[in-house]
Amino acid sequence: QLQLVESGGGLVQPGGSLRLSCAVSGFSSAFYTIGWFRQAPGKEREGVSCIENGSGKTTFVDGRFTSSRDDASDTVYLQMNSLKPEDTAVYYCAALVGICSFDPFRYDFWGQGTQVTVSS
Repeated sequence: QLQLVESGGGLVQPGGSLRLSCAVSGFSSAFYTIGWFRQAPGKEREGVSCIENGSGKTTFVDGRFTSSRDDASDTVYLQMNSLKPEDTAVYYCAALVGICSFDPFRYDFWGQGTQVTVSS
């Protein structure tokens, strides 16, 4: 069974940066496209970035959020820059076999999420 565990969330001031990690276990991360999503209270889950396996092609909704991956260590990263209070949410990584998508229903495996709070 594939498992994903996010880490790196926390409290950051507006304009700051954070890098989230998604540790993949059970199978090699090299087999999977990894998407990053977030969900704020009262809002639907939305995709923010995605990185495909093989090609490493990345897709993002906002250029402030970029994905990278290190399949040697089965870890995928989300670099978040110039953070704003409206970026406050629980951030999730998820895995699928195939090309990038921001449709959460296409993903078969999810992490438990990590809280990101942007506040002064």
